Amino acid sequence: MKRLKITLIRSKYGRSPNQRETLKGLGLRKIGQSVIREDNPMVRGMIRKVEHLVKVEELNE
Repeated sequence: MKRLKITLIRSKYGRSPNQRETLKGLGLRKIGQSVIREDNPMVRGMIRKVEHLVKVEELNE
């Protein structure tokens, strides 16, 4: 199954509470921090909500 590497590239401060909670749900706290998540519709929806704050890379395994 495909996996996604999600990296926080912009600050969460000054963003709406919904966007901050979405980042928290993805497990992102600090700028430059990366997490690896399974590629599924739920994670894709969370990424879409904060796409201007994160960088996404697809990992083929």
